[in-house]
Amino acid sequence: MTRTSTARLMDGTGLARRITEQTAAAAADLRQRTGTAPCLATVLVGEDPASVTYVRMKRSRCEKAGIRSRHLALPASIGTAELVDTVTELSRDPEVHGILLQHPVGPHIDERAAFEAIAPEKDVDGVTMHSFAAMGFGLPGFVSCTPGGIMRLLDEYGVELAGKHAVVVGRSAILGKPAGLLLLGRDATVTYCHSRTADLASIVRQADVLVAAVGRPRFISGADLKPGAVVVDAGYSPGNIGDVDFVSAGARASLITPVPGGVGPMTIAVLLAQTVEAAARQLGVG
Repeated sequence: MTRTSTARLMDGTGLARRITEQTAAAAADLRQRTGTAPCLATVLVGEDPASVTYVRMKRSRCEKAGIRSRHLALPASIGTAELVDTVTELSRDPEVHGILLQHPVGPHIDERAAFEAIAPEKDVDGVTMHSFAAMGFGLPGFVSCTPGGIMRLLDEYGVELAGKHAVVVGRSAILGKPAGLLLLGRDATVTYCHSRTADLASIVRQADVLVAAVGRPRFISGADLKPGAVVVDAGYSPGNIGDVDFVSAGARASLITPVPGGVGPMTIAVLLAQTVEAAARQLGVG
């Protein structure tokens, strides 16, 4: 960031580390009380390099947090029915407490059908319709991990949301849409923007809180921001580039997440925390 920067960094790495330490302690306590360690099953279809890396990272973090990891590597040629059967078996397995189906799963697979095979009580990634509805109605359930991580970051830095205008750029089912629902649940006024939005820049300039989640490098510049805005960059492109131009945005925002080190670490931290929470509930001590 340049010398003219006014923005304070929102350190996702540090907060994620503290959350993971708390999660590890909770996992150890659960194991001591029940004799069972929390278990996360990861399902990977094909060998997409980014997906392989993400799953390996998540499994490594599980081990450090005292969470058992069961990994299923499936061929890219697998069909919807077989994948649904595999996920259904995991949902029925009492030794598995959380299920992560890494996406994307391939264009020939009905991804929604595969997600819906995850039992709600094991949907620690917050991808099922049950979890989405719970987020919308403010009911108990597991939140989508990246939006959940965003909310924890905003809380950590004391960002007041009630009555503020939050603009979410992106409407994916696992990031943009649930992020807006969680912000709405905290009494923010939420505007969704997407590829068909007319005059996007004028809407972004109204944002007290901006969540960028489109996966287009440096899509939003500092000139597009309201002075003093809180900027959460949930995008990622090769080369560690986010959706927001970090340098120009840092000269205009009050708070900003770096890429990397902002939203990314929080996603995994929330996944681990929700896995331990799921295990505790299933073992009758949550």
